[in-house]
Amino acid sequence: MDVLHSTSRRRITGAAAPIVAILMLSGCASGANADIPAGADAVIDDAACQRNRDAGTITYISGYGYSASAGQLDVFLAEELGYFDDLCLDVEINASGANGQQLVASGQAQFTALGSASDVMLAAANSRNITAVATYGTTSPFSIFANERIGDLTDLEGGSLGYFINLTPIASAALDEAGVDVSKVELVKMTNYDPTVVTRGQVDAIVGYASNQPESLRAMGEPFTEFLPEDLGVQGTYNVMEVNSRFLAEHREVAADFMRASLKALEHCLADEADCVQRISDLAEANNQGAAFPADQQARTWAVESEWVRTSEAGAPGVQTEETWQPEYEIVQQYGGIADLPPLADMMDTSLVADLYDESGVLIWPGE
Repeated sequence: MDVLHSTSRRRITGAAAPIVAILMLSGCASGANADIPAGADAVIDDAACQRNRDAGTITYISGYGYSASAGQLDVFLAEELGYFDDLCLDVEINASGANGQQLVASGQAQFTALGSASDVMLAAANSRNITAVATYGTTSPFSIFANERIGDLTDLEGGSLGYFINLTPIASAALDEAGVDVSKVELVKMTNYDPTVVTRGQVDAIVGYASNQPESLRAMGEPFTEFLPEDLGVQGTYNVMEVNSRFLAEHREVAADFMRASLKALEHCLADEADCVQRISDLAEANNQGAAFPADQQARTWAVESEWVRTSEAGAPGVQTEETWQPEYEIVQQYGGIADLPPLADMMDTSLVADLYDESGVLIWPGE
């Protein structure tokens, strides 16, 4: 069976599609299923199937287009492989990567993925209507990659350090641990994602994503130096799935099945990396994002990030605990510039995903 069928492609919107159009499409999608028996082709019983259908359309906002990253790749693949259909879930995917947190917090969408627990904490300070339900790793995804003449981070004093959006709390903690006087470093907000600006000396270093820009430089054979937070004793987290808190409270079992289907796809992507990379790259190409997400780059990204999932100290993929978030919580308290950071328990649900696994850490899938 060709899982890249027209229905799935119609339900994944590209970067140009506004959320209003997505929500209009979602209304049509619900109506299209109205005459289908509740349990047709499903792996769950009729009552659970009807419960999931009654919840209506679930809108997921991709945090970064068609990137081969956990919390994103698995959602696309759950749709492509039919796992959402197996659980009678009507899922719409917005691949624009824009305003995911705001849309989920306002209830215009139900799920989105963020890069780390730090991002969740910084957002939670301004919105209390989003809850983290899955964390995919206990390795910080950030990297400070530098011109090869930077042998130590203190060499940045008198030089320049680029960053995207903001200088993350994790990066600030890493610089502090390395003994860098940041007041002596010129901070430059980057608008160009080309990593060779570092090797060409336009900036001395950049706070980037370890699975992206540094891997591109390695593939080019460009010389550079790299500093990872864990090498400096700074513990972080990798990618977090968030859900609208009201939706979670009103449709907890539905939210659990959304995560069950996504984690089922994640299992496949850990077992067959090449297949998932090819599928997500094909989707990017079909939705006019192929240039931004070429297959070779996707393969490099997932080769790194899949290891972050496999080596998570929290246990099975997606499981999260307050203990694994605590070091990052303390970092955000110190470097995040937030006076009133909510308690960890108010920002995360530690049981939703954990309860999807049996005692041996195997994902519970109906009929298996």
